[in-house]
Formats: sequence, structure tokens, C-alpha cells
Amino acid sequence: MPRILGVDIPMNKRVKYALQTIYGIGPAIAEEIVAKANINPEIKASQLTDENISAITTLLQNDYTVEGDLRREILINIRRLQSINSYRGIRHKKGLPVRGQRTRTNARTRKGKKVTVGAIRDKTQRRVAASADKAGAADPAAKAAKK
Repeated sequence: MPRILGVDIPMNKRVKYALQTIYGIGPAIAEEIVAKANINPEIKASQLTDENISAITTLLQNDYTVEGDLRREILINIRRLQSINSYRGIRHKKGLPVRGQRTRTNARTRKGKKVTVGAIRDKTQRRVAASADKAGAADPAAKAAKK
């Protein structure tokens, strides 16, 4: 596998698509890189020569922010938003959608697994919870000891 900027790119794909496995490179930038490096877009990544790989690497290092640098830059931007207590920063802290999406329903990707509050649907669990409440109410000294 050819290795570019510490990332193994797949050998069996065309260069344009193989470059997209690098974080920060999409379809448009991949086409740009292939054109600037004068590489035939039809060849596969396994057919790249050392000269082609070095041309791609120098282009990426000089002209584009990719991989670790891009991840670091994004993280710094999010931390800055959090430190100035902007609306977006607060949403990032709370793990809620940042770009105005509704949260009454949906938003499960950011909020995580649904947690039911207050209602216990299973009868056996309801009985166990009720008996625990009764035991706690009958012994106020035990409650005071817990605090």
C-alpha cells in the first residue's frame, strides 16, 4: 500500500478515490491534486511511482491542511467557542446539536440512547421500585445515615 502523510491508501482503487481516504480530502480536492501533480486519473494507486507519491505528498504539505493538523485546528476552534461561552460552544459542551436542529424528537446521534425518566413500564420492575420506596419511607433514620 502506498503511504501518504502516514495514511495507507488502498491499492485497488483509482488515485482520485484512494486519496479521499485521507482526512480532509474530498472529491474536488482529490481531482485538483491529481491535476496539479500531472497524474493520469485513470491509474490505480498500486501503479503510482515513487515520484508521483512524492509529488502528491509535497502538494498536500504545502497547499492543504489535512489529517492531524486539520483535526487539531477543528478541536482548537471548538475549544475557543466553549471558552467564550458562545451558544455553539455551550451546545458542544452539552453534546446537543449545534446547527439549529430540533431536539424534541430525533437528535439521537448527539444525545445518545433514549433514557426514559419517571415511567417504569415493566410490572416487575415497578413492584421492585415501589418496595424500595416503601422500605426507604419506613426507615427515616436510614435516609439520614445515607446523607
